[in-house]
Amino acid sequence: MDIVVFGAGSLGSLLGGLLARAHDVTLVGRDPHVARVREGGLRVTGELEAHVSPDAVTDGRHLTANLAVVTVKSFDTPTAADALATGSFDAVLSLQNGLTEEILADRLDTPVLAGTATYGARLREPGHVACTGVGEVALGALDGGPSSLAERVGKAFRDADVETLVATDMPRRRWEKLAVNAGINTVTALARVENGALGDGDAAELAHAAAREAARVARAEGVRLPNRVARAALDDVVDGTARNRSSMLQDVDSGRRTEVDAITGTVVDRADAHDIDVPTNRVLAGLLRAWESGRELR
Repeated sequence: MDIVVFGAGSLGSLLGGLLARAHDVTLVGRDPHVARVREGGLRVTGELEAHVSPDAVTDGRHLTANLAVVTVKSFDTPTAADALATGSFDAVLSLQNGLTEEILADRLDTPVLAGTATYGARLREPGHVACTGVGEVALGALDGGPSSLAERVGKAFRDADVETLVATDMPRRRWEKLAVNAGINTVTALARVENGALGDGDAAELAHAAAREAARVARAEGVRLPNRVARAALDDVVDGTARNRSSMLQDVDSGRRTEVDAITGTVVDRADAHDIDVPTNRVLAGLLRAWESGRELR
């Protein structure tokens, strides 16, 4: 299968590298990472190891492939969609944080699949990505239910030995991931701690409160997500990624803009639409937005 990975950051580079073991892959990213991959290939180390030579470009326009996997930061989704619209694809799969699939679907004529990924990744240096945790890719129809297109994409991922589940309940999975991210990302970023610090104590209570609020908003949106399920999902991720630094913490460490708007901010915005009080998410979002504003990142 010909696959374009649009967004060769940490996760995009890892999944692109793994997929390149079995498919023709083109990474879309920025220099110097792209230049290094073109010159010497992409090295994957850590819990998985590979050395592959995918194509790599900085211009994502006018590309043609069977599948485009979108892994850009949530705030770059409109730009990515505009670039993808100039090309030709049989399917587009989002593996981003937040509820970004609707943005892609609104701007593209191509079918858009929803997805989540729990692989841990960190871009160590140009041309080198580390797998910090073997997880799973779940993908399926945006509105749920069976999808022959999702089955074909899932098979392509499995052919490259990527742990993959083709799911018929992606609406719930999307909101469950949002609840988990709302509980983990913002708290770890503000407290400057690894995920394992949310295992107990004040940090755990704060993360659980954020996840419960997100689950309540999900139910108002017509998605069945009990509080206990959201909390259990958060605890599972904390246990399984205890030594990981969340993507939002990595952004804060590097002085970059975070995805607070797409995660905690989305919980707040959807809650406001349903007149639901979400005080924990509102405070967490406000603190991170203040941090970004103070560094002129917004």
